[in-house]
Amino acid sequence: MLYDLTVVQFSKMLKNLSVILEKGEYFANLKKVDMAVLLNSRLAPDQFNLIRQIQIACDTAKIGVARLTGNLDTVPKHDDTEITLPELQARITSVLDYLAQFKEEDFANAAAVHVSQPRWEGKYLTGYEFAIEHAIPNLYFHITTAYAILRHNGVDVGKKDYLGPMSYKS
Repeated sequence: MLYDLTVVQFSKMLKNLSVILEKGEYFANLKKVDMAVLLNSRLAPDQFNLIRQIQIACDTAKIGVARLTGNLDTVPKHDDTEITLPELQARITSVLDYLAQFKEEDFANAAAVHVSQPRWEGKYLTGYEFAIEHAIPNLYFHITTAYAILRHNGVDVGKKDYLGPMSYKS
């Protein structure tokens, strides 16, 4: 279950983010707006800009899965130096490639592992709690915020872009 909730869904949402960013690029070209303006936009003065939202979404996906599976030593390193859309798209691709290496069996003990972070001051969550209470909501928060920044700037994106392809049955 945690494999599907993290690797599968994180991958889907990062792909959706990539498509949303492509629509942002199309908008910028059409309206003759420097893409850097969109990438540096934010919804509030004290909020991270679009670039940082994308970086954090990527970090949440890769580090969250690594923590759940005990693979922190394999996490791809990103220096948070991206300033262009191609650099951000490359980061998303790098994280998608990393997530693709995981299999369901890698999550056999994930629900019970103890997950901690320095800012939690010695406290921990079980892997299940970490996934449900932290990693999943954090990923959605940053992708939603990225979506909202683009939408606020006039990019023609909607709920279907955010949700992406669905597994409809007939």
